[in-house]
Amino acid sequence: MSDAADSAADKKPAGDPALGGRVLVAVDFTPDSQAALIWACEYAALAGAEVTVLHVVHDPADAPGSYRAKDTDLLRPMQDVAAGMMDEFLETVRARRPDLAALQDPEAILIKGIPATRILEQAQAQKARIIVMGSRGHTGLPHLLLGSKAERVVQLASIPVTIVKAKKNSD
Repeated sequence: MSDAADSAADKKPAGDPALGGRVLVAVDFTPDSQAALIWACEYAALAGAEVTVLHVVHDPADAPGSYRAKDTDLLRPMQDVAAGMMDEFLETVRARRPDLAALQDPEAILIKGIPATRILEQAQAQKARIIVMGSRGHTGLPHLLLGSKAERVVQLASIPVTIVKAKKNSD
């Protein structure tokens, strides 16, 4: 092979959706979100992509108990509480996997709105190549009552969506 062929082989093909770009990870601070973020960072390292971590601050009536403010935070706005939770979440995942470069300084975004809608909007705005989300995998009545943000994103996304579940403890 010539030197020109060698350097061409090292370059990423233009427009290849599997290489480069951005990985959007939608998180809700659960163990499944931790697993999704770890998977996304591993994928990003292989694909030469950057990672954006997104949390959508939503109405507590939609998901009661999602924002458990500390006693000292009772009068803080929900978005401020969510920002603190995002920081703690990222620190926890960094502690679990300090080897992942993408975790050292990922772009972190908090926005208000309906989660599925905002996730899809951010994927488009970020020009994401893939959306990664954790899912608890509710079925039956809990699924009907809570709905599935991940399922809705999968249905409406125009790019690949990967759903990651945390391993269950066998204790």
